[in-house]
Amino acid sequence: MKRANAMTRRWCNAARSAMNLSRIIEHWALMTPVATAFHFESRQLSYAALWQRTLRATAYLHANGIGRGDRVAFLGLNHPDFIALLMACARLGAITVPLNFRLAVPELAALLQHAEPRFLLVDQAMAGLGRDCAQAAGIATQAFGALCENQASPEDAALLQALTGSDQDAVLIVSTSGTTGRPKGALHTQANLLWNIQSAIASQDLAHEDRLLLNLPMFHVGGLCIQTLPLLSLGASVTLHARVDPGRWLQDCARYRPTISLLVPAVLKSVIEHADFATTNLSSLKRINCGSSVVPHSLINAIHARGIPVIQVYGATETGPVSIALRVEDAMSHVGSCGKAALHVEARLMAGGAEVARGQTGEVWLRGHNIVQSYWRDADNPAFENGWFKTGDLARQDEDGFYYIVGRLKEMIISGGENIYPAEIENLLADCPALQEAAVVGVADEKWGEVAVAAVVRKPGMSIDEAGVLALFDGKLAKYKHPRRVVFVESLPKTALGKVQKAALKIDLR
Repeated sequence: MKRANAMTRRWCNAARSAMNLSRIIEHWALMTPVATAFHFESRQLSYAALWQRTLRATAYLHANGIGRGDRVAFLGLNHPDFIALLMACARLGAITVPLNFRLAVPELAALLQHAEPRFLLVDQAMAGLGRDCAQAAGIATQAFGALCENQASPEDAALLQALTGSDQDAVLIVSTSGTTGRPKGALHTQANLLWNIQSAIASQDLAHEDRLLLNLPMFHVGGLCIQTLPLLSLGASVTLHARVDPGRWLQDCARYRPTISLLVPAVLKSVIEHADFATTNLSSLKRINCGSSVVPHSLINAIHARGIPVIQVYGATETGPVSIALRVEDAMSHVGSCGKAALHVEARLMAGGAEVARGQTGEVWLRGHNIVQSYWRDADNPAFENGWFKTGDLARQDEDGFYYIVGRLKEMIISGGENIYPAEIENLLADCPALQEAAVVGVADEKWGEVAVAAVVRKPGMSIDEAGVLALFDGKLAKYKHPRRVVFVESLPKTALGKVQKAALKIDLR
């Protein structure tokens, strides 16, 4: 622990003097040039090599007219060169715009038209999709593989030293929408990401010796900012998968012996249900982090049974995202909690314009240097108020100060004047061995205003019926919270991170 704290202090001092995100790679290229930054596709990439690729990317962008404030979009799978792209943009004061490759062409085109990048970098796996969405948006494309192809010349390297962006420059636009409604781009400055790195290191006790196994997409702040950037800032090693593959995750746990990993609930469930889960050696893992949505207790307990603490991290695209975090020493005793406010972050629960008492439910408001101050081209959005970001999430705080997320404000069901939080119902459904997955939404009702309806997916070979599902709540939830109807479906609509798209589900259930 002393070593970790010393490393953290050293990094914080370096961050204050560097004032540029790209310095975290430059520093370790100088200090530990042969140390492995990435394991990727059975290859190793050292910090010196990653810095060289960053210089090449910077030279490439500069030669293509990219300067301070310009946007460069990216569409592709996880790759170490995405980090080179982000660092190159930081060096130039430019802005990276990563895109969700699971979106449809019209959705991607809308995001491109909103961000107006100078061009779209497309990797080979997404060539067709990239061509179609760029054409629809009227944006030029370039091959992502060309970004780091050529060696930066000594003249380029000398020139680039004078092209350092500021920590006050915007460096990342991450969409919080694009599947429904008008796109909202969270506009992160380099300072936002640097402060988030500090919060992430402190809340997760990250250290230089840690080894990360990551398969979540880096086009989301979860995959990019919870562990990847913080561990790179410490000179640690990252094993990176191009995309989510539970079987490969288990294989690489045995092969690379990671100390830490980050899995969203949908992926964690797939890992637990994999045929190799019970026999894979997971003893190197000090903890598994989980977040992005409410984590069912059944998943947490399955990992705890293997002797591995599950550490929840709460946040949003707008918050970096590390805002509330559960420390490893509290994981076993506070199952289901996302912890306490992270370092440098203030949190409060609000309802009706006032802060609620402990034990009561309120909307999570957050304030801190890791939190964006506005959306791209939407500076007056009401989600931001006097430095606070209103998350739209509902939570309660216990007497010891631990936070528990209970759902989304817009998903809260008001039935006969009573508040119903879908997460309470969904947690019980998640424990049912006959169900693969489930979600609860409110549906309009003439008598009650709204009623809870459960959409459930049976596990193959299971024959549970509506009466069997409704019986799960007897004696466990107040009667008014019970679903009034159960709808059996083949699957649930989801985002790239496995979150259920309840707006789409609600339309289907009307």
